Amino acid sequence: MEEITQNIHHYLKAIYELSACEDPVSTTALATRLGIAPASVTGMLQRLSTATPPLVIYRKYQGVQLTPEGQRAALEVIRHHRLLESYLVQKLGFTWDEVHNEASRLEHVISEQLEMRIATVLGNPQRDPHGELIPTAELTMPGDSSLPLSGLRPPHQATVLRVQPEDPDLLRYLEAEGLLPGAHVDVLEYSPFDQNLRLLVGGRELVLGPAVTSQVFVES
Repeated sequence: MEEITQNIHHYLKAIYELSACEDPVSTTALATRLGIAPASVTGMLQRLSTATPPLVIYRKYQGVQLTPEGQRAALEVIRHHRLLESYLVQKLGFTWDEVHNEASRLEHVISEQLEMRIATVLGNPQRDPHGELIPTAELTMPGDSSLPLSGLRPPHQATVLRVQPEDPDLLRYLEAEGLLPGAHVDVLEYSPFDQNLRLLVGGRELVLGPAVTSQVFVES
């Protein structure tokens, strides 16, 4: 297999994450996610589809899917990333809004031996500080039963499982409001005009719009 560079890892990871909502993944969605011109994305996808072995299946105008080899490579870097986030929080005192960018810089360079030792020291965690599932050492992803908070309606009750980790400002806001993994949420009211939800979290009432509720995932 040709060397999987940091840039290739970025592509495979983005395709894997986008495929949860869109499969095959469109080149437009991938370009938006990576902040790269669509023409450059197309060129890279053509390269990855002709690698030995191929890492993606790409069809013009039909989008892109990961091959089994591409999926394993994506899950490997995701495992590195989420274990690093967990280590930075649990052992080095970082806050959950600081670790995403740090882990993104390190995820491509740690060895498999270091990955194994980090996992052992942490007790082989199943979720990272944001509640996101960590791929297993065998590079499989555990099942995820979560759904976006934005999809709940009264009188649903739910428990926060995970939140999107990319926006530090959002993470600080969620922490201030008590919307952390493990928090209990009661849905009191839904407004069909602006999609706002009135919630009870930790004994406090909150009114949140879809910009926030679409980034929080719960189990009801």
